[in-house]
Order: sequence, then C-alpha cells, then structure tokens
Amino acid sequence: MTEFAIAASRLAGLAGALLGWRPAEFWTATPAELATILAALAPRHEAPAGSDVLAELQERFPDG
Repeated sequence: MTEFAIAASRLAGLAGALLGWRPAEFWTATPAELATILAALAPRHEAPAGSDVLAELQERFPDG
C-alpha cells in the first residue's frame, strides 16, 4: 500500500467516525472542504503568553 493510500484510508476513517460520512461522501469532498471541517472541530489554541503576562505571573506567584 502506498503512503497516499494509507493516509487516505486514515482520513476516510476519521471522516466516518467524526462526521458520519460514508465513503462516497469522503471521496467527493475536496481536500479544502475536509480541512475546513476538521479545523472547525479542532480546539482553538490561544497565543502564547507575552513577556508582560509572564512578568505579572512571576510577581503574583513568586517561587519563594
């Protein structure tokens, strides 16, 4: 089995498990459609804390 086939099988399985898609729905979807839907389901990550936030936390919670 090629790397593409392995990756496609995994994505098809994810689409079936997470979205309830049947194989035909997976294969007719574009990569952009699948990526958009999966991105919407992914947890959002906040931007890392800046130096000002870290300084405030160090002031409030010193390691003393």
